[in-house]
Amino acid sequence: MSTAGSLHTIGHQLDDSESLGRVFDELLAARNEPPALLALGEPTHGIVAFPLLRNELLAHLAERGYRSIALEIDFFAAALVDDYVRGATADIDTVLATGFSHSFGNVPGNRELVQWLRAYNADRAPQDRIHFYGFEAPVEYAAAPSPRRALFEIIDYLPAALRPESARDLDTLLGDEAEWVNPAAMYDPAASIGDSDRVGALRIIADDLASALRRAAPALHPADPAAYDQALAHARTAQGLLRYHAAMADPRPDRISTLLSVRAEMMAENLLAIIAREQHRGPTLVFAHNTHLQRMESHMEAGVGEATWGSAGALVSIALGDHYLFVASDANPHPDPATLQGVLAEATTRRALFPTPALLATLPASIEAGKPILRGHIPLTPADLAGTDAVIFIADTDGKRHQYW
Repeated sequence: MSTAGSLHTIGHQLDDSESLGRVFDELLAARNEPPALLALGEPTHGIVAFPLLRNELLAHLAERGYRSIALEIDFFAAALVDDYVRGATADIDTVLATGFSHSFGNVPGNRELVQWLRAYNADRAPQDRIHFYGFEAPVEYAAAPSPRRALFEIIDYLPAALRPESARDLDTLLGDEAEWVNPAAMYDPAASIGDSDRVGALRIIADDLASALRRAAPALHPADPAAYDQALAHARTAQGLLRYHAAMADPRPDRISTLLSVRAEMMAENLLAIIAREQHRGPTLVFAHNTHLQRMESHMEAGVGEATWGSAGALVSIALGDHYLFVASDANPHPDPATLQGVLAEATTRRALFPTPALLATLPASIEAGKPILRGHIPLTPADLAGTDAVIFIADTDGKRHQYW
């Protein structure tokens, strides 16, 4: 039997929402431990088939006890979306524009997701409503802000007696925001302020504030757990941003890998915080680029070389073990038949899920990865498969990105 013929026997066709739900029920039932975090990846942003798949899956999982969803958007900005889907009065266009970083509010499928969540939550008790989260660090593609907001949020939260003396000159040390968000710093280490004495002093302050919060937890947390958790989120964000700026100032050749790994660390910390908050209500669905969720090291072309880093998924899976499940996805409307994408396409009608153990046992050792279909598309490679639990291949897409920026 040919490779494609063998894949037909192990692939589960996802022709509609009913078959999608049935296949995922089987996938979850086959596990020894139920996941606390079910991760669904996409190979690029802006192709409508992937967020629509996510929306279908969430509607099914909501009936199976899932009570939260996390997207690859800013952790703090996403709170506006969460308020809206749980009933707050707001204009949906404003929510999409300000609650989604990276202009992801314009991605097809995200408006529909927000509308569905609001309708789903409308007639349910608070404990049964689906919460909406972002798990991304507050960084954009070519810049990162100062830790000003995060640091002052912690200071405002802490009782005066607990504020460290090191924070006395905080405003002077932070200086002008323009120094921090200089886009040239992403490409030129000399343009970054990350190795300055000021930033070194701020890193001590951020550490002192985080320590003060942790040490005061027995007194502060019981009074208002949500406010304490928010202060902790600001503390890890301040420390992460300062590490990120220090990495921007590093002239070594692996600088981009370091930046991506620091970002991944911040994303993983946010995901683990979300799981800790939601664990008493049910599991979480997270949706992001495959490279942020896979267990294996991630790779991407970065300028003149390749960047390699441990993704948020790789970090979270170490903490969660069998309670982490990752399903990657890919697409290519015109693949080379000799590639991984080619054989998956031949075994797929509309879209299909292939359990990884059976997929690895079926593929020939000589199989190669396909080529990107557009900028930002990172095709799955045979080596990537070991970091997945299953792969979904989508055949009924034109592979064209909808502009969202």
